[in-house]
Amino acid sequence: MFRWKKLGRVFNPTEIEGKYWISEFAQAPATLLFDDFVRVYFSCRSQRDKDGQFVSYSAFVDLNLKNLFEIVNISKEPVLKLGKKGCFDEFGTYPISVIKENSYHVAYYAGWTRCVSVPFNTAIGIARSYDNGVTFQKLGDGPVLSYSPDEPFLISGPKIRRFNDTYYLFYISGKEWLCINEKPEMVLKIRMATSQDGLSWNKFNKDLITETSDLNESQASPDVFYSNGIYHMFFDYWIPSTFRETKLRKIGYAYSIDLVNWTRDDNRVGIDVSSDNVFDNEMIAYPHVFEVDGKIYMLYLGNEVGKFGFGLAVLDGDLK
Repeated sequence: MFRWKKLGRVFNPTEIEGKYWISEFAQAPATLLFDDFVRVYFSCRSQRDKDGQFVSYSAFVDLNLKNLFEIVNISKEPVLKLGKKGCFDEFGTYPISVIKENSYHVAYYAGWTRCVSVPFNTAIGIARSYDNGVTFQKLGDGPVLSYSPDEPFLISGPKIRRFNDTYYLFYISGKEWLCINEKPEMVLKIRMATSQDGLSWNKFNKDLITETSDLNESQASPDVFYSNGIYHMFFDYWIPSTFRETKLRKIGYAYSIDLVNWTRDDNRVGIDVSSDNVFDNEMIAYPHVFEVDGKIYMLYLGNEVGKFGFGLAVLDGDLK
């Protein structure tokens, strides 16, 4: 079993003032490392309008590399503009994953739009930054990865990685909308696509992670970290039929030696909800693993899927 030591909450968006686009939530944290700080991208929500509707934005906080609880900068505006009328990202950019190229940075993000029979639909867009990841410009109005016959809706949760000169995009795909207590609940599975240029993608067209006890188990936020000759995936999962009552969402784990065949072993994950009445005593979700100065850390969301921010844990030992 891995041993993660929780260090506490790093960022609480509900404490931010003067930014209309950060009202609550700091979802899907993902890092970009610089020489003296760690940039953490996340997705937040604006204040709701008179009809109770909101839009989602992507932003970042910069953490002191020597003290990851010291916030040295907060983005002055959203890193991406919302899409044009009728576009896939008209109402939100969520989540976002960034990778550095030679002279610029590339972001893969999920854009969402409102629907009638179900609350929303999503696809994955692409954008570039020429100012060190402060702002991004979209490469077009449409998505770079979208629905297909095998993946009919909800293409979201991108995590971009590059291994052995190949780009890997881990993401989630909707399998079915269930009706639970007269409300739509989604079933999501983890998927993967590969590319040589980051633009044209070949979908693997297969669920990567097996379910535990419920075939309708939903999985999200696949985060892959390479260590000791093994690819380690941390993700979160929940049961749609009981989620609204239990609020239970947990972090799972799987490993692979080829990025194609994954063995699930949640018993090794080594992190769970807190027993005290703190921000993560009901659920933990959206794990993101990164390394600083030889130490391996995990960012994760707490209660209400990150409404009150994200926490930090450090690994005691190695991933192997």
